[in-house]
Amino acid sequence: MRKIVLITLACLMLSSFTSKTQELNFEVKINSSQVGGTDQRAYESLEEAMVTFLNNRVWTNIKFEQQERLEGAIVVTIKSKDGNNYDAEINIALRRPTFKSSFNTPVFNYIDSDFAFTYIDYQPLDFSETSYTSNITSTLAYYAYLCLGIYFDTFGLYGGDDFYVAAEQIVTAAQSASESGWKAFDSNKNRYWLLESFTNAAYRPLRQYLYEYHRLGLDVMSSKVEDGRAAITNSLSYLKQVYSSKPNQMFLQIINDTKRDEWMNVYSEGQQQERTKAINILREIDASHATEYEDLLSSSGKK
Repeated sequence: MRKIVLITLACLMLSSFTSKTQELNFEVKINSSQVGGTDQRAYESLEEAMVTFLNNRVWTNIKFEQQERLEGAIVVTIKSKDGNNYDAEINIALRRPTFKSSFNTPVFNYIDSDFAFTYIDYQPLDFSETSYTSNITSTLAYYAYLCLGIYFDTFGLYGGDDFYVAAEQIVTAAQSASESGWKAFDSNKNRYWLLESFTNAAYRPLRQYLYEYHRLGLDVMSSKVEDGRAAITNSLSYLKQVYSSKPNQMFLQIINDTKRDEWMNVYSEGQQQERTKAINILREIDASHATEYEDLLSSSGKK
């Protein structure tokens, strides 16, 4: 199955150089409630500019049909505004369809609280992958490539490699930025360190989890529930592997927050032995919610 998926992805990449289309279909919302009383037209202009930048730009050489575009949402919460200078946080949420199902699974949900930028009303957003132009376009492009990488990782083992390379170029170019969030010494949890989750070989098990959980697990559950759940249980061992060496690893914590409710749903049923195995892992890697997992274990499942 993995071989078929990888071949399919490779064929898509090779056959699509002459026919490109937009890959993203993201909703964007500007939340200005913390700075009420200011001119709403500025926020409407900013929202429209971000939608255009993300959804009208061609990010890859891969042909996407309209219905195949990545679905997600971005909420930018403005914390303060001084003229054309904004201090904000950005919440990026990516979802993925599951095979033969109407269910969309959350894949990535993260709040970046260090998003300061300058924006002039109705000014187009310019971007260069090899040089730093502005914090707003570099940040949006970074998350566009990161979401593409994560998305492709869920369909093919390490399928997102090329997109992480593109994101890494943005991080490298942004080392000259005056804004924070791009440098290793700015913080131990920022865009620099988030990308390391995908480029550092020590954390490759997290990417194995992305593939096996979604492609071998959720995608199978529509027709073979127990087989899909077994693959999901197996995928959790990769999270435990990373947790054992670095419990506070950044993307591991994001996975916990993104998938917790879904895990609860998956293991609300199933064979008791398998539920016990999975929940023992979950309450270890997501210790702050251990009680919730214990309550789930004591609830009735399929015997």
